[in-house]
Amino acid sequence: MSNITQCPCDRGVIDAAPQTASGRPPSGMWVLVATILGSSMAFIDGSVVNVALPVLQENLHATAADVQWVVEAYLLLLASLVLLGGSLGDHFGRRRIFATGIALFSLASIWCGLSPTIGSLILARAVQGIGAALLVPGSLAIISASFDANRRGRAIGTWSGFTSITSAIGPVLGGGLVQYASWRWVFFLNVPLAAIVLVVLFWHVPESRDEAAQGRLDWRGALLATIGLGTIVYGLIEAGSLSFLHPLVLSILAIGIVVFAAFIWLETHIANPMISLSLFRSSSFSGANLLTLLLYAAMNGITFYLPFNLIQVQGYPPTLAGLALLPFVLLMFSLSRWAGGLVERYGARLPLVVGPVIAALGFALFAVPGVGGSYWLTFFPAVLVMGLGMTITVAPLTTVVMGSVAEGHTGIASGINNAVARTAGLLAIAVLGIVVVATFQNNLVHQLAQLPLPISVQQSIAAQGHRLAAIQLPDGISGEARTQIKQAIDEAFVASFRFAALICSVLGLLGACCSWFMIQDKSKAAISETKQEQQPSHSERIDT
Repeated sequence: MSNITQCPCDRGVIDAAPQTASGRPPSGMWVLVATILGSSMAFIDGSVVNVALPVLQENLHATAADVQWVVEAYLLLLASLVLLGGSLGDHFGRRRIFATGIALFSLASIWCGLSPTIGSLILARAVQGIGAALLVPGSLAIISASFDANRRGRAIGTWSGFTSITSAIGPVLGGGLVQYASWRWVFFLNVPLAAIVLVVLFWHVPESRDEAAQGRLDWRGALLATIGLGTIVYGLIEAGSLSFLHPLVLSILAIGIVVFAAFIWLETHIANPMISLSLFRSSSFSGANLLTLLLYAAMNGITFYLPFNLIQVQGYPPTLAGLALLPFVLLMFSLSRWAGGLVERYGARLPLVVGPVIAALGFALFAVPGVGGSYWLTFFPAVLVMGLGMTITVAPLTTVVMGSVAEGHTGIASGINNAVARTAGLLAIAVLGIVVVATFQNNLVHQLAQLPLPISVQQSIAAQGHRLAAIQLPDGISGEARTQIKQAIDEAFVASFRFAALICSVLGLLGACCSWFMIQDKSKAAISETKQEQQPSHSERIDT
């Protein structure tokens, strides 16, 4: 789900533009068409795939760790390479790198849709992540290069408004494709969008680049970040089945920590680092990024497991599961401008305490529903409260991130915050996977022990605990026993989902504490002057 900033779609915003490197002014309307559709590919993919996960898990006979990797492979490459992707555009041409990302993303989408096995799908998703790392930073960079300062804010608002609409439609459309066609069409959906974007790009959007960009690209930093994050995530996911104390898990985690420490050392000792760590000397910048890490970890964690609960346990059809988070999108769309006004009235710190506390309450409300019941009385209150908390948080958080660094560093500050948000989702899914699987297995064994089943049947079912609610029941079980076993599996999953929701709630409260102790408010006047330019940094990265 993308961040939503409501802005009137005025044709005047697209008429005038500065010259680009090609020597001629870009056509504003076509610039917006290309960047909106291109960004929408990544936004839609992020939200639609979650809805498809329960179905493809059953079709490809995947474990819980497998479906984690379907998301993690994508997030890993995106989080590790998104800053490098932005630098590539500055050096070699924003249109060229954006188009490369679109082409790679669409080819990987075809690969995803044709994948015969879960391993092939995971590898294709990793390639999609590389494509997304090239296209995600390119959309706003192209807009910034194509519109002068007087019209840039309105152009970005138009971009944000339309991408929010595509994000709202995405899960519903994806749910319909999963329900009435196949989960594979979720990925094929990207192909026609990519074709339109590429045609518009090369016919109507001139090239632009940063003529002042100098120095070598930080390839070594990108490689170390990818290997470090990848090994840590792999170790965490394996810990779900092998335990933390297993020698293989400990070895992998140790390697990941050492490699990531080498990445930090490198970034402090080279002339052109991918991440300027000196920015973290600002207490407000550090606090805002720590809040981002905690709050977005919570949001990504709960929204990853919610479709499994809705489809596999509650019995929702995929279309309705896709609609479940629509109130969240609509709330952010309708109240984002009001939330921006809170910064002018109260400063940034108060909303960054109140917003995460409300979001934490929303996460906790996900722990209330059992099995069954009306959506409006079970999950809707949780979605609504979570959405209100995130709406209050997003604009002030962007304000602090951009306002706590020097003007010349706002681009890298936004990129770092973007990468932190992606990394939060990456780590949250891995860590919560350990908790969810362990809680599910313990509760399942307890639930099965209460049923009059042969020990061999209980052991056969418990051995599939790594599949969570997608466990396949043994053949030859009678109707009554089958119903009881299914109920036991559902109750075990609900127990694990509740525990995960409460952990997410704690993360939200910890984020509020970080805001209270670390973020310092600037004057309201300074906040008001920079608010319009600060708003977009989160627009590219709230995608569940």
